[in-house]
Amino acid sequence: MNNGRTIIEIRGLRKVYHVGEVEVLALRGIDLDVQTGEFVSIVGPSGSGKSTLFHIIGGLTPPTSGRVRVSDRELGEMSEADRTRLRKQTVAFVFQKFNLLPNLTARDNIAVARYLAGKEQKPDAQFEEALKLLGIAERLDHKPSALSGGEQQRVAIARAIVNHPAILLADEPTGNLDTENSKAVLSLIRDLNARLGQTILMITHNPEAAAYGHRTLHMRDGQIEKIV
Repeated sequence: MNNGRTIIEIRGLRKVYHVGEVEVLALRGIDLDVQTGEFVSIVGPSGSGKSTLFHIIGGLTPPTSGRVRVSDRELGEMSEADRTRLRKQTVAFVFQKFNLLPNLTARDNIAVARYLAGKEQKPDAQFEEALKLLGIAERLDHKPSALSGGEQQRVAIARAIVNHPAILLADEPTGNLDTENSKAVLSLIRDLNARLGQTILMITHNPEAAAYGHRTLHMRDGQIEKIV
């Protein structure tokens, strides 16, 4: 399941948003350790702080207070450029909406991620393995409009893992898929975790989807209610 090394360490994490004169406390003192190679599911009602937690771990927004270390780097001390580099090199996202560029083929959608990270466009052996695992090698020359929802999500996952990020953050990755495609995508994510050793955190409202992870973190009102 993991190698015993902590890749995400969070202590006393608080996040406050200001909407006009109203102060919204989105996270209320989160403590969490995630080990390298873990697959952690995160569940909870809307407004419980799940997405805010993801945005902070992924460097999309800074914490208000508390300590957040990702891959031995302190996020609270990072500049915007540092957080951008974190997203290019260490953390990748998969969202409910596939967010593919409609005028590009699947191959070019994936290649964009390599280009933005300043890497060569030529796929390496690990990428070829991922394509085979994802089952989209025969669909790479199709644009998103010619792909099914399940295929589009597989392309989105391939784009996320093409640069070999240590951490994959999946936010409701099966929210737009039917039951059959949901199971297929969840199995793929689990296989990526097992075969490529990626640390995966996945937000889901579905208890069956959460069961694919090694453990499930339950959030409510900006706090961790329990971990099972």
